Amino acid sequence: MFAGTPALALDSSTPTAPAKISPKGFTSAEQALRAGIDDLKSGDAASSVEALTYAAEGGEPIARWKLGEMYAEGIGVPRDDVKAYQYFNKLVEDYDEDAPDERNRGAISNAFVAVGVYCLTGVANSNVRADPERARELFLYAATTFGDPDAQYNLSHMYIVGAGGLARDNIVAVRWLMLASSKGHRPSQALLGHMLFVGDGLPPQRARGLMWLTIAKNGAEGSKDDWIRDLYQRDFAAAGEDDRRAAAAMLDERAKGPPLPSFISRSLQMLRPLGVPMVAGAPSSSGPAE
Repeated sequence: MFAGTPALALDSSTPTAPAKISPKGFTSAEQALRAGIDDLKSGDAASSVEALTYAAEGGEPIARWKLGEMYAEGIGVPRDDVKAYQYFNKLVEDYDEDAPDERNRGAISNAFVAVGVYCLTGVANSNVRADPERARELFLYAATTFGDPDAQYNLSHMYIVGAGGLARDNIVAVRWLMLASSKGHRPSQALLGHMLFVGDGLPPQRARGLMWLTIAKNGAEGSKDDWIRDLYQRDFAAAGEDDRRAAAAMLDERAKGPPLPSFISRSLQMLRPLGVPMVAGAPSSSGPAE
C-alpha cells in the first residue's frame, strides 16, 4: 500500500526448488500451461500438476501462481506451505518493475500478498522464517504498485496493531481501508465501518460507520463472512435511531451514484494473520481484533 521499494529484502534462507517432474511429451512451457489449465477446468486438479510444474519450470508465471495456490490449499496435491511459498516467492523475485508484466499483473500482485502473509509468521518447522518487516514492504509495494485491496487491508491492520516496525496509527489505517473499501473489498468495508462507528483512535462517525458496515453485510457471502454479519449486528444494536436514519440516508444517496466495483475474492484460504481474515474468502469465526 505505498511507495514501492525497488529492491525487496529476501529471506536469508534459500528454499530448495520444487522437485522436477518429467514431462509427458510437452514441447514448450506454454503448451504445458494450456494442458494444465485444461485439466483444472475439467475438475482434475491432480492431473494438472505435472503439466503446471513443467510450465512453471519453463518460466510461466500463471503456472507458478496456480501451483502456489494449489499447494497452499491442498488442491490436487498434499498441502505444503513451503512449496507454496517457493512458487509465490519466485514470482516476487522475478518481477521486474522496469519491464512490468502487465498480462500477468493479477497473479503477480497476488503472489506479493501471499509471500507477505507467509512472512508475518513464517512456516513452522521450515527455513521460511517470520519477517514482519518484509511483509510490510511486500504489502506496501502491492498496495501502491498494483492497487491491491488485499494488500491495502493487510497493511492497514499492521498499522492498527503496530506490526512490522510500524508505529500504531489508526488514521493511516483508515486511509488504506477507505482505498480498499472503494474497490468493494468486504473485509475492509466492515473494518472501516466498525472503526468509524466506535471512533477507534479517531473522531467517531457513527452514521458513516453504519453505512459501510451495511454495505459489507449486504455483500457478505457464506459462513466465511459470518464475522462481518456479527460485527454489523453488534454495532447496529448499539446505534441510536438518529444514527440508523442517517446511515440509511447515506446509503440511499450512494445508491444514486455509480455502483461500487465488485471485488473478486482470491482464494488462499489458509492466510489469516493477526487474528483477522486476511483476504475476502478466508474462513474466520471471529471478527477483527479491536
